[in-house]
Amino acid sequence: MLHASLTVDPAFRVADVSPRTFGSFVEHMGRCVYTGIYEPGHPQADEDGLRRDVLELVRELGVTTVRYPGGNFVSGFRWEDSVGPVADRPTRLDLAWHSTETNAFGLHEFAAWARKAGVEPMMALNLGTRGVQEALDLLEYANHPGGTAWSDQRIKNGARDPFGIRMWCLGNEMDGPWQTGHKTAAEYGRLAAETGRAMRMIDPDLELVACGSSSSSMPTFGAWEATVLEEAYDQVDYISCHAYYEELDGDLGSFLASAVDMDGFVESVVATADHIRAKLRRKKRINLSFDEWNVWYNSRFEAQGKPAEWAVAPRVIEDEYNVADAVVVGGLLISLLRHSDRVTAACLAQLVNVIAPIRSEPGGPSWRQTTFHPFAQAARHARGTVLRVEPVAPVYETARFGEVPVLDAVATHVSEAEGADELTVFAVNRHQTEDVELALDLRAFPGYVPVEHSVLADPDLRATNTVHDPERVRPRGVDTGAVTDGRLTVSLPPVSWNVVRLRPTAG
Repeated sequence: MLHASLTVDPAFRVADVSPRTFGSFVEHMGRCVYTGIYEPGHPQADEDGLRRDVLELVRELGVTTVRYPGGNFVSGFRWEDSVGPVADRPTRLDLAWHSTETNAFGLHEFAAWARKAGVEPMMALNLGTRGVQEALDLLEYANHPGGTAWSDQRIKNGARDPFGIRMWCLGNEMDGPWQTGHKTAAEYGRLAAETGRAMRMIDPDLELVACGSSSSSMPTFGAWEATVLEEAYDQVDYISCHAYYEELDGDLGSFLASAVDMDGFVESVVATADHIRAKLRRKKRINLSFDEWNVWYNSRFEAQGKPAEWAVAPRVIEDEYNVADAVVVGGLLISLLRHSDRVTAACLAQLVNVIAPIRSEPGGPSWRQTTFHPFAQAARHARGTVLRVEPVAPVYETARFGEVPVLDAVATHVSEAEGADELTVFAVNRHQTEDVELALDLRAFPGYVPVEHSVLADPDLRATNTVHDPERVRPRGVDTGAVTDGRLTVSLPPVSWNVVRLRPTAG
């Protein structure tokens, strides 16, 4: 058994927990929309064709914000195709994913779904094949009360009240050569600035997200953010980050340490944004929208290639997640929370079927993947204030990151004044064979006692949840000891995600 320790203190404040940290992503890709969230004729479909069983799981997951409709899809998307009578909507080729888009599910259907799911919509704009005018048209259609051509068309199409979308992404991954309408940083930065400036003429209080790098491994990383922000700094509130992780060549140790890469990504983008702030002599700080992140076995997808036929909603990248994947997702959530002072929005990509925590079958059931659980627990229990902890722990050697601590952790505290007095510690044990005995120094929280220690772990790291065994992997409660002399010791199994919750004793 290995030994580690950390101190939890309300003075080690990072920032308030941002509800938008627990966002997700719905793209017109594969079966995320069709037979995912939307399937008219399904036994669980409601009057709008939305799957009630999936909606229930989305609510349980605790998603707060959903980015839509892409993703790579948005760079060839004509939003006008997705409104009006469904029978009149055109069918188009989707170049991003080599599929056919029927537009049966569009802007109005998404707005209805978002209301029922209880999530805030986050709209992505096409700045690949389109530009300023089309963005203004969509904003007028979606948000203006009425009395104009586009807002009256929305009303005619059945939505008297505006959709009230506050957060808008100015394009998607425009640094990527795979993107329809790919641009240089200077080209994109100028377009983003002009689009943002024009949109603010309609509504100066919008929150706008500029495209950052689609991964920290891009050859333009860093330089891209600097150039884009020099052009668009005054017009945007966020710069985006995208990152996906997978186990490569059996290197489980490096994979379990994926949060080390996310930490570096965030800190590099923050440094670049703050450099441009100083250079331009601005007071405003740019925050980060980590609006695509997840475990994605992209190497498998690349090996398979895109579908040969232009199918409607083909099965693509329906990764089946195991225990190790769930622990990595937990580690990435810890990284996002740790940086809550600057990462104030994030989207797990995607929500259903496509590299998703929720799976569904056409005409059949839906179920929780292993990765569902750490996200749902963090969304439920990470409230109030994020507290930085500095674990003292053994290290292990990785091929990608060198020496890495076996333990990673963060804490949150919600006070009695905020409605419920609770301290939560989120921790992962990255070691593949050894338990970690973790000593929590709680002297700054006198009177707090443990009420739950939940563990997601399994002797079989490759265990998954399937349609035939949907509860194979799930968090389980374990016994905790008592707090003695201001210290609590808990045991973390190998390759595990842990949630330790504490509350003050009554009186």
